[in-house]
Amino acid sequence: MTASTRSRLLAQVSITHLTSHLHMLTLPALLPVLPAYLDVSFIELGVALSVFNVVSALVQTPMGFAVDRFGARKVLLFGLLLGSAAFALVGAFGHYWVLLLAMALAGIANGVYHPGDYALLSQGMPKERMGRAFSIHTFAGYLGSALAPVLILGTATLVNVSAGFFLAAVIGFASAAYLARGEMPVGQARKPAAGAAKASGAPIAVLLSPAILSLTLLFVLLSLSTGAIQNFSVTALNGGFAVPLATANTALTAFLFASAFGVLAGGVLADRTQRHGLVSAGAYLVAAALVAIVAMAALSGTALVIVLGITGFLTGLIAPSRDMLVRAASPAGAEGRVFGFVSTGFNIGGAVGPIAFAWLIDTGRHAGIFWASMGFMLLVVAMTLAQELRTTRPVAVAEASGR
Repeated sequence: MTASTRSRLLAQVSITHLTSHLHMLTLPALLPVLPAYLDVSFIELGVALSVFNVVSALVQTPMGFAVDRFGARKVLLFGLLLGSAAFALVGAFGHYWVLLLAMALAGIANGVYHPGDYALLSQGMPKERMGRAFSIHTFAGYLGSALAPVLILGTATLVNVSAGFFLAAVIGFASAAYLARGEMPVGQARKPAAGAAKASGAPIAVLLSPAILSLTLLFVLLSLSTGAIQNFSVTALNGGFAVPLATANTALTAFLFASAFGVLAGGVLADRTQRHGLVSAGAYLVAAALVAIVAMAALSGTALVIVLGITGFLTGLIAPSRDMLVRAASPAGAEGRVFGFVSTGFNIGGAVGPIAFAWLIDTGRHAGIFWASMGFMLLVVAMTLAQELRTTRPVAVAEASGR
């Protein structure tokens, strides 16, 4: 595969990932204005978010098999078109039951992105640049998340809520058009897939191995730790801490943009170190302390933006190392199904978290959003340190035996 072909692959996959995250954050970005628009409670909106994540969790592993069987390009195009149509549906018919249907459709669409994107990068990028390729891809996704409050909520505020949903749809259709231009290069990457099951054991057995299951649990905790901030921090800050809506939205935007740039820094670290567990644990420990400060202290607007910005940078820092761990655990030719299965951890967290976090908001426990985030971050620290100990102890024993 030539350098220009690899660059085109990375650009197409990254734009697709940006769109997927913007779609993922469209409903959360509109949470402050949706109760009045749809005449619903935050718990009902939490149910809609859970529908999205439950459906996505159910279809993500089958979509991983579909990627390995039929190729990623067709599956990714299907996801972009379906997700865009779902948001156009909400924009056209502003009713709660339509929102639930659209979130189910968007959940199906969301199930294609991680297995499709990661399979293409794992198979198409050189090993020595894999960490940076993952970081650019993940940066694009985080950038999509960061753009959602600015573009979607901004449009809803300036025009109306329907316009916000329609904008998400238009961006998705444009991304599909870009992806459809020319062939997405897969080259020889499809060849190992045919014998993957024979080479690495039964497909289900691979997915149920201790390494894959532990990574899936890690993804659940990561989803819960950052999802509390991404989805509910604006509402919590505005309703419980008397922070103006514009300031709270700015703080969230700082968190999301800083997360994106943290991913880029993390990509360099992922290529230069083997101690991924220590990097992740250290970053998340400091992030947990900063989130506790937000929960306890009456920060000024500027301080709030700075603290959440640093927190976002630290949480983004570990993303490429996380992806490298999954790639290392994936048998050749089975990247789609492994990434699809492990990524259901995000959806499990995304299904459980919104209802619990919405209950905190509806019952006036606004600071609980940040305490919950901190608690899940500490669990991530404990789990990554345990993973680091498990992986380094055999090496140390082997080195001692060699002497």
